[in-house]
Amino acid sequence: MIKSFEFYFDFVSPYSYIAHKEIKKLEKKESIKIKYMPVLLGGLHNLNNIVAPAFIPAKAKFMIRDCKMIAEKRKIKFKFNSYFPIKSLNLMRGTIIAQEDDFQKFYIDKVFDSIWQDGLNMNDQNIIDKVLKNIQMNPKTFFLRASSQSVKNLLIKKTDEAYEKGIFGAPTFLINSKIFWGQDRLEFAIAEASK
Repeated sequence: MIKSFEFYFDFVSPYSYIAHKEIKKLEKKESIKIKYMPVLLGGLHNLNNIVAPAFIPAKAKFMIRDCKMIAEKRKIKFKFNSYFPIKSLNLMRGTIIAQEDDFQKFYIDKVFDSIWQDGLNMNDQNIIDKVLKNIQMNPKTFFLRASSQSVKNLLIKKTDEAYEKGIFGAPTFLINSKIFWGQDRLEFAIAEASK
């Protein structure tokens, strides 16, 4: 039996998208629920004094090819977003609302797909509004709640707590106090969760 474990993610990360798709397969196959842990990747990078690959030209170029290669190998629909990097702050705050209202996985799935499968410009509020309307959500009400101080504070708190646990990037899996960083470490997290 596989125990549930934590998955730290940010929509800005294409590797988090790939991990999310792999997790969905795992959850279906094993009948378990992975605990999704939203964090601000930029915040984690700042706390750890890390320069994101997107801001290092050679790494950014490699990342595009690498993500396409992994997605193809794993048979995951993927399109590197031409509007990258996506400003995910409000979208990540939205995960807090989605968590509170018990539609987190649905929301996460739709936002990830909009960015990394459909290639939409999720930096554009009009496009974000259309995506939310397509999933029967009122954008104005949703982001009014997402911009509340309590939601802002909670996302900061979750990011700070991740940092305190030693997490420095996304995607990260945490099980039995052990950190597994990167979408290619999911199998190691599963092995640990199977002990």
